[in-house]
Amino acid sequence: MFSNSITKLFSTNYPIIQAGMIWASGWKLASAVSNAGGLGIIGAGSMYPETLREHIQKCKAATTKPFAVNLPLLYPDLDKHIEIIIEEGVKIVFTSAGNPKTWTQHFKQQGITVVHVVSSSKFALKAQEAGCDAVVAEGFEAGGHNGREETTTFVLIPAVAKAVNIPVIAAGGIATGRQMLAAMILGAQGVQIGTRFVASEEASSHLSFKQAIIDSVEGDTQLTMKKLTPVRLLKNNFFQQIQEAEARGADEIELKKILGRARAKQGMYEGNLDEGELEIGQVSALVKDILPAGKIVANIWKEFSEALQRPLNQ
Repeated sequence: MFSNSITKLFSTNYPIIQAGMIWASGWKLASAVSNAGGLGIIGAGSMYPETLREHIQKCKAATTKPFAVNLPLLYPDLDKHIEIIIEEGVKIVFTSAGNPKTWTQHFKQQGITVVHVVSSSKFALKAQEAGCDAVVAEGFEAGGHNGREETTTFVLIPAVAKAVNIPVIAAGGIATGRQMLAAMILGAQGVQIGTRFVASEEASSHLSFKQAIIDSVEGDTQLTMKKLTPVRLLKNNFFQQIQEAEARGADEIELKKILGRARAKQGMYEGNLDEGELEIGQVSALVKDILPAGKIVANIWKEFSEALQRPLNQ
C-alpha cells in the first residue's frame, strides 16, 4: 500500500488516475481501473445526460471502490449533468474546459471532491482560489484538447507545484512507471494517464482506433486547430484537410465547416480512420499492445516501484 496526499484524497491504493476521455472512458474502463487500485473516471464529455446516469449506475454496480466523473464545463447540458452527478452520489468530479469558480463551491457543498485540469500556473492558482482540492497539470504532449501555451509537462509540473499549495497531478506524455516517477520527482503527487488506457480492452473506443494507436510512431501526432480550440490528433486525411486550410489562412468559419459535427465520434468511436478526428497523445508512440486496464495499472506500478529502487547511474 502506497500513501500520499493523492491516495488519501481519493482513497485509492495508487496515485494513478485514468483520464476521462471522450468516446473511450465509460463505466467498464472506469470500474476496471478503480478495481485495480487506481482512480477510474467516466468521461461525460461525449454523453447525453441519461447516458451519463446509466454509466454512473453501472459503474457503482461494478465496483465498490471510488471513481470519478470528468465534466467539461463548456458542455451544453451542464446543469443536467451536474444534477445527475449529485443525485447519483458521485464523490469525485474532475472539471475541465472552463472557469472552476462557477461550480466548485456548489459541488463542495454537496461533499464532492473537485479537481480541475489546467495548462498553466496562472490557471492552477485560479483553481486553488476557487476551492479545488487538487489540480491536473496537463502538458503540451497530451492528446485531445490542449493549452494554447504549448508548455511541456517537464516545464509545467515544477512550475505548477511551486505556484500552488494543493496537490498536483501530472498529465501529458505519461504512460509508463518510469515516466510516472519522473513526474513525481518534478513535484507531482500523482499522474493522470489517458493514451495508455485508450489502448485497453475495456476502453469503449473502436478497435481500429486502438490498433492505430499501437501502430503509431514518433511524429504521428500533432497539435492543430489552433484558431478554434487546440487539439492533438493522429495524422490522417481529416488532419491534412485542417492543415491545408490553416496554411492558406482559413478563418474560424471555414475551419468549423471542415470540422462539422460528430467528427470525434466518427473517428474514435466508429473507427473511421480517414475522416474521423483521432485525439491521442504523443506517448502513443510508446504504446505497443492492448491490455486489460487492471494489467496496465499493475505494470505501471511495478515499473514505478522498480525504478524508484534503481540507482541513478544504472
